[in-house]
Amino acid sequence: MYAVRRWVVRHSRGFEFIYNVFEPVIACLDPVWRGIGYARVEKPVTAVERAVKGFLFDCKMCGQCALSSTGMSCPMNCPKNLRNGPCGGVRANGHCEVKPEMKCVWAEAWAGSQHMKNGRKIHVVQKPVDFRLRDTSSWLRVVRQIAAKRMAAQGEQK
Repeated sequence: MYAVRRWVVRHSRGFEFIYNVFEPVIACLDPVWRGIGYARVEKPVTAVERAVKGFLFDCKMCGQCALSSTGMSCPMNCPKNLRNGPCGGVRANGHCEVKPEMKCVWAEAWAGSQHMKNGRKIHVVQKPVDFRLRDTSSWLRVVRQIAAKRMAAQGEQK
């Protein structure tokens, strides 16, 4: 997994493109999922998300994905679960102080963000992790947020 994760970060621009195509497509499924019921689709969607993101990003399924803001490097791979940058213990060679054989997640995130068109999003401060959302689908959460914004915008137009 580690090798795949590092490869994805090196190709973060391509994965940013894929995400930018995927997000509006999955958002269009909101009426379908609302009809079926979000509670009923949570488990199957989470299983697919876990398989895909687990393989590509070594995703820890925190339920609050920040990959598009962190150079496609999952911050939850940090042994200290840091969401907003490296700790003070990054080694001179860019490796983790806790796991010396592993490159610092945030060194990877910075490198990945430099390849991305929206790489400046790495400067946006992430909210603390809400561990109640662990093992839930961040994809469905994004769809709900997009749908809510769309409904709010339609309400303002009337």
